[in-house]
Amino acid sequence: GLGLLDYKLGTFATGVLLQYLYETQKNSLSHLNRITPYVADNYLLIDSATRRNLEIIETLREKQKRGSLLWVLDKTKTAMGARLMRSYLEQPLIQKKEIEARYDAIEELNQNLMVREEIRDLLKNIYDLERLMTKVSYRSANPRDLIAFKTSIASLPELSTQLNQLQSSLFLQFREEFDELRDLFELIDASIVEEPPLTMKEGGIIKEGYKADLDDLKEAKIKGKTWLSDLEEQEREKTGIKTLKIKFNKVFGYYFEVTNSFKSLVPDYFIRKQTLANAERYTTDELTKIANAVLGSEEKLYALEYEVFVAIREELAAQIARVQKTAHVIAKLDVFTSLSYVAEQNQYVRPTINEEGTIHIKEGRHPVVEKMISNSQFITNDTYLDNNENRISIITGPNMAGKSTYMRQSALIVLMAQVGSFVPAKEANIGICDRIFTRVGASDDLASGQSTFMVEMSEVANILRNATKNSLLILDEIGRGTSTFDGLSIAWAVVEYISNDKLLGAKTLFATHYHELTELEGKLCNVNNYCIAVKEQGDDIVFLRKIVKGGADKSYGIQVAKLAGVPDIVIERAKEIALHLTENDIVKKTDDLSEFTLPKETVKVCEPVQLSLFNEKETEVIDKLSSADLSNMTPLQAMMLLNELQVLIRK
Repeated sequence: GLGLLDYKLGTFATGVLLQYLYETQKNSLSHLNRITPYVADNYLLIDSATRRNLEIIETLREKQKRGSLLWVLDKTKTAMGARLMRSYLEQPLIQKKEIEARYDAIEELNQNLMVREEIRDLLKNIYDLERLMTKVSYRSANPRDLIAFKTSIASLPELSTQLNQLQSSLFLQFREEFDELRDLFELIDASIVEEPPLTMKEGGIIKEGYKADLDDLKEAKIKGKTWLSDLEEQEREKTGIKTLKIKFNKVFGYYFEVTNSFKSLVPDYFIRKQTLANAERYTTDELTKIANAVLGSEEKLYALEYEVFVAIREELAAQIARVQKTAHVIAKLDVFTSLSYVAEQNQYVRPTINEEGTIHIKEGRHPVVEKMISNSQFITNDTYLDNNENRISIITGPNMAGKSTYMRQSALIVLMAQVGSFVPAKEANIGICDRIFTRVGASDDLASGQSTFMVEMSEVANILRNATKNSLLILDEIGRGTSTFDGLSIAWAVVEYISNDKLLGAKTLFATHYHELTELEGKLCNVNNYCIAVKEQGDDIVFLRKIVKGGADKSYGIQVAKLAGVPDIVIERAKEIALHLTENDIVKKTDDLSEFTLPKETVKVCEPVQLSLFNEKETEVIDKLSSADLSNMTPLQAMMLLNELQVLIRK
């Protein structure tokens, strides 16, 4: 009955969890009315490293929503919709029929912009029904919560009217599940005042005319005040005490107050209750009788109002399943109108879904990066992967050229397509993936004693052991955390392992600075080389951000260092060392790579060179300053020394 027949351990876990909730919440938990097993095979699996690296929910460094995929797609109007949007991004689909049903819904909303905007306007007025009903079920909802609930469901009839204009399969399903909750609206509208107090036990909650007993008590309370006013006027005329007043406090109740100047006029039937510095307080039998009637009616009124409010709240709690069902439909409507709005605003297109494993993206864009840069300067790129000759793309090029952006954008487009969203591209034909894995960036885990390289290798191990031939792998700079030979060896072996369809055979984008890996094209039938185009201008480079066929012949690391502001003396020295080491390039020392084995030759070690901190000019200047006898130097000699040093520097 609970859908847990095939989940024996899941049944135990559910029972333990419910028992814990009963003991800690001390409540019936009636709002928990169904159990939905989470079946991993129904969703695209995304591990924690991939969630971080792709910045799906939050950014990698600041842990903020801004700058994440969620920030781009979440234009929802309700808290329920925002939670569901996050859930959709964390659990993309793998069933083609379900994915295309979401596309149909978004496409229909794009074709009916007036309906979409009407729905979004109505959603603005809807509070968090799921949270409100949780408070109702916990019996902690106050009168203002019920007014918020009434305000929310007041929009449901018009929302139903707009929903009836949409005909795609998901919207037809929503219409069957949607409940306007008119009876609950009428109940609250007839009973609770529009602006109730925060407190629930001091009255002022229930409208007049809702319950006869309450109206009688309210009338008695009002009449009692009239009786007190009449008695005050009557005693003032009878005694001649012009300042006579009936007052009230919580200690003595109602009493007559007479100032000392009129003390001699107080009649014998006045009974003294309290003496003050400048006045006396009295009561009479008639005042006591009226006071008892007034105070009794107030207490009964407040008690009865609270009882009536609790009964209304219980009536709402009994309908929690209906409300939750409608709330879920509202959340879905919110998500799809948000995805439609984002698609229309950002020129996203409807992808085509295939089950053959082909990923073909034309003029793809990074959904987040294009929103963060100005003047539409984002450079589009194509991606093509399949299960045959285009299984692995080895991408080379300099740092800062855009390799990581390109690979992440491809992964995000696949993820968005399987979420059911339109995607940032001119065209997209997406083969359904069962998992997405990424290994991007350098990080360590000092708390658990893991170095940067250890973390990298742990993530690589996780990928190689858990990926399947239907997975998409994004691998950036595998092996860079160790020596050149070790790193190149690991990267080479990883590519070989992935390319072998008997071992793994996953679609892969593999970025690297090891240009030696470009030798694998032609040696492994499913490996292709791509690089980021750059334009050289003397010693400077311009990043063109365009992916082109072929491999990069150098990494431009020194030019990037110059762009970063590294001092010129370091740049010049680096060029000298690079020129010296070029002769020892591993590619030139490798005669035969046909067997996919790493070369055994040892790279020649250049003669040790003492690296100087200063150039010759600076050394000469320092020598002259060191040998100068400043203590015995005249001002004229000091001026001449400074002039000499200046001439040296200008040479």
